[in-house]
Amino acid sequence: MHSKIILTVDVEDWFQVENLRSCIPFSAWNKYELRVEKNTHRLLDLFDSFLTETGGVSATFFVLGWIAEKLPHLAREIHKRGHEVASHGYFHGLCTGRSAEDLKQELIRSKKFLEDTIGAQVFGYRAPSFSVSDKVLDIVRECGYLYDSSYNSFDINERYGQISLNSARKCGTGYEVLDNFYELPVSNLVLGKIVLPWAGGGYFRLVPFPLFRKGVQYILEKNGAYVFYIHPWEIDHAQPRVENLPQFFKFRHYINLHKTFDRLRRLITGFDECQFVSCIAYLRSVAGI
Repeated sequence: MHSKIILTVDVEDWFQVENLRSCIPFSAWNKYELRVEKNTHRLLDLFDSFLTETGGVSATFFVLGWIAEKLPHLAREIHKRGHEVASHGYFHGLCTGRSAEDLKQELIRSKKFLEDTIGAQVFGYRAPSFSVSDKVLDIVRECGYLYDSSYNSFDINERYGQISLNSARKCGTGYEVLDNFYELPVSNLVLGKIVLPWAGGGYFRLVPFPLFRKGVQYILEKNGAYVFYIHPWEIDHAQPRVENLPQFFKFRHYINLHKTFDRLRRLITGFDECQFVSCIAYLRSVAGI
């Protein structure tokens, strides 16, 4: 049986990320240049260019509702090219610390709009900045989603949430956390009691590629599957620079943007013996949903 790599893309634009929030609030979003369409098309074209030993490359795109309303044709194009369209919420605000009713309204709104736009069911959700909790999972399920992919076990980042998995049924690299509702965590490198962030994002840009590749190989050999994430803005070295950021946030956002696209190409090429599948396809294969 082939190992599986689950490629996921969080479809948001450069000015919407949490690291820039102190300089660019929600109220200012309409003032900034939309670059997400061009960058998402680059990712789509890259995925289309690969025919691996086990078939083509299929991915899951967690699309922000705000983006989908501005660019509905982009969500349709993702779906048309054979990838899974899932929800990334609407406003990219952290889930933790919000009222249940507020979060519920946002999750229902984004799911319905995406489904009306692509003409197909939306099964999955990913919380902005992995800001999940057991309470959030209850709400996600209540809103009609089949799975969540928001858990990041690297607990040093204060934005990342925590959930209880002790009593959950293991399904491959995922979990059945509630009846007929699943959590598909992003993949980290676990060495004894040490958890190293190895799922993508800024860590993918920071860690030297040969070392990152070895970590992915270790995860695949141990778990049989690897969940990776990336954002379209991470392949856009020419994006506008926000200069008045705290230095740490500036470093996290801009480190090695010029290398990301090539690294992603090398990641796919280096594991062409694996199957590249969407979240929903993977969960169907391991949980029989």
